[in-house]
Amino acid sequence: MHHRLMPKFALAVATALIAFAAQAAEVKNIVIVHGALADGSAWRRATDILESRGFNVTIVQEPITSLADDVAATNRVLDLQQGPSLLVGHSYSGMVISEAGNRPDVAGLVYVAAFQPEKGESLLDLAGSKPPAGNGIKPTKDGAFLYLDPAVFGQDFAGDLPRGDAAFMARSQVFAAKAAFAAKAGEPAWKTKKSWSIVATQDRSINPDLERDMAKRAGSAVTEIAASHAVFASQPEKVADVIEQAARQSAK
Repeated sequence: MHHRLMPKFALAVATALIAFAAQAAEVKNIVIVHGALADGSAWRRATDILESRGFNVTIVQEPITSLADDVAATNRVLDLQQGPSLLVGHSYSGMVISEAGNRPDVAGLVYVAAFQPEKGESLLDLAGSKPPAGNGIKPTKDGAFLYLDPAVFGQDFAGDLPRGDAAFMARSQVFAAKAAFAAKAGEPAWKTKKSWSIVATQDRSINPDLERDMAKRAGSAVTEIAASHAVFASQPEKVADVIEQAARQSAK
């Protein structure tokens, strides 16, 4: 019996050492997971700022067809990184990084106006607990996907962006599978990893009070920014500052 347990014990020790090394090493890799509706291209300005500060930034273009698919897409990008990574998730993708972040090579998590689930919670559960001000989400004709009505996209998602930028985001939005929003979260990584949360105080897509509640429950370091749900695009410098701080502190 003793000999049978040894390989499992050795594996557990090795996994713990890898996780410790990931958190102790300098974190230069930033992996960003975009949320529902707006894809990774809207992170261009924040990415440029982080790259200019010496970080290696990669953006996951996940399909939002299911939570499992999106976690798998994130894992494929994490597999390509050399050394520890900081995971950043916007909106829906707080669900994604909470799951993918359990990998030992993830040093920390940054939630940007994002959902921070407890085990067994879905995005729909959380959103319904404190509804947002905006209510322009519509189903596609087949009923399987959701999108934000372009007529209200500017005010509900990107109220502090130039009108042309908000209109382009509305026209290029990524539809989200209902199944992704209904999926129940597994054991969240914020229970074992350092985490940071950006609360967008003018958010009409996620209730700012819900963002505060989730961050408090997770014990995340909180930064409040006066911005819309598209805070990463309207306030890229401030968002980059939080990400940089998280990367530096994840290595301690």
